[in-house]
Amino acid sequence: MAFVLHYSLFTYLALLTTLLSNLCCYSFNPKLLNVSKLESGSDWSPAQASWYGNPSGAGSDGGACGYGNAVEAAPFSSLITAAAASLYNSGKACGTCFQVKCTSSKVCSGNPVRVVITDECPGCDSQSLLFDLSGTSFGTMAASGEADQLRNVGIEQIQYKRVECNFPGVSVAFRVDPGSNANYFATAVEYEDGDGLAGVELKQAADSGGAWLPMQQSWGAVWKVDLPSNYKPPFSIRLTAGGSNSRKTVVADKVIPANYNPGQTYRSLVNF
Repeated sequence: MAFVLHYSLFTYLALLTTLLSNLCCYSFNPKLLNVSKLESGSDWSPAQASWYGNPSGAGSDGGACGYGNAVEAAPFSSLITAAAASLYNSGKACGTCFQVKCTSSKVCSGNPVRVVITDECPGCDSQSLLFDLSGTSFGTMAASGEADQLRNVGIEQIQYKRVECNFPGVSVAFRVDPGSNANYFATAVEYEDGDGLAGVELKQAADSGGAWLPMQQSWGAVWKVDLPSNYKPPFSIRLTAGGSNSRKTVVADKVIPANYNPGQTYRSLVNF
């Protein structure tokens, strides 16, 4: 009996030592604790932002992305921003969405505001600014009734993160460039959901088995292509998503009619 009791006590002590050792290691293992997820706002990055244009306006009319007066209307609704050249990326960021918020001032609400890049701020990088928000966007970051007070600050420390665009109930639209003709076609792509575009292609709608013509980014959100001889509308346009949804495509079938007018906007029935 004494031998059995001694063996049981030894086993108990060994198990207790092992358990304490495991608990010790676990409590100091940052991977198991996932410290990064415990940090508040760890998915946000700091930046500085200013604002331009009318206090309750949409910055400049249209901007460097080529959206024209669409920046004032829904779904953009003046909640737009110009981006520093490093973020604007030669227009590749046109139409992408970010959330911005300010928390450093008592007049800040701390609530995120979604804005769309529609313009470029060429001198912002040299001023350590990343965003030049519209007056509307900047004021929307304020607490209730404090929009003017926040705009009076001029430059504000903010936090930002990139998010996918989501315009519920809104389909992709195509603003045909005024220079389009029988030999050349260009269009600004507007209101696409998701995280930007990786590619745009054009095809004669009547030629169902024909090849798609790859379009090239001309400037901002405008894509262009030289047309082969006798290449006639109506045109279908195929869009390929960028970002995490790359390779996903949608086709706006016959979206550009046979009698299209340069400068006119044509809305599709599709979106990502």
